[in-house]
Amino acid sequence: MTTAEPRIVPGGPTAPADPARWPDVAAVPASSPLRTAVTSALVRRALRDLPLRARFAGSGTVGLGGPLLDVRDPAAFHARVGTAGLVGFGESYMAGEWDAPDLVGALTVLAAHAAELIPAPLQRLRGLWAPRQPHEERNTPEGSRTNISRHYDLSNDLFALFLDDTLTYSSAVFRGFPAHGDRLAAAQHRKIDRLLDLAEVGEGTRLLEIGTGWGELALRAAARGAHVTSLTLSREQRDLARDRIRAAGLDQRVSVELCDYREARGEYDAVVSVEMIEAVGAEFWPVYFRALDERLAPGGR
Repeated sequence: MTTAEPRIVPGGPTAPADPARWPDVAAVPASSPLRTAVTSALVRRALRDLPLRARFAGSGTVGLGGPLLDVRDPAAFHARVGTAGLVGFGESYMAGEWDAPDLVGALTVLAAHAAELIPAPLQRLRGLWAPRQPHEERNTPEGSRTNISRHYDLSNDLFALFLDDTLTYSSAVFRGFPAHGDRLAAAQHRKIDRLLDLAEVGEGTRLLEIGTGWGELALRAAARGAHVTSLTLSREQRDLARDRIRAAGLDQRVSVELCDYREARGEYDAVVSVEMIEAVGAEFWPVYFRALDERLAPGGR
């Protein structure tokens, strides 16, 4: 592996990954020569017809022209991509093995063509080499508790370091571009209010929220006069959400429970669940939607 030269990219790493800070990123994963060679061939085939320029150190450029993707250490880059796919692609950037002067432009091109980067026949062979989800991490009731705790019970202080003041962990709705003065917290409130409007949440609404987060949606629903039951599997999130609700004087309107969606009881006028689809997992989508249906009162939303 060659050593990438330090560089400064707005929003990106300024040097190769620090082994003390990111040991898993600093170490290039072991990859057989055959896997690396196949990955190299697939990557070049995928990039050659895209509107970008992919420059591989020591072996020329492919692509139709456009934003530059500068691969400074092809061997390490292909080893990571061949071993871990998109995760490897991201970690290769963290490790300083590739760069892009216009990072947004390059990633936009790749995202727009994501479905066709790998030929369909090879996509069907993915199961032969892609890591499988460990059986114990399936989103069964017990598995979900373990998965959520591992992710969200790290520390509320940790999440507060990179979330906005609302502590919202999902996409916001901006009015125009953020650079035009629309602050993230305001855009988060716009997103939440739009969801509550669509669910017609108002005075007296019995609302079930599946996935509390840190309580912002429950707070805004209760401020409208709704009676909110909010479910989470994270003890840290539950405790902070309760503190925030109590501080707002809304604890008589909101109950935050440590409860799996499959164990929910009662009947509600509306159910709101923000970005839970990916946490539930495709295997359990039928169970999830059946649970939502069972909790809704006739005419519920």
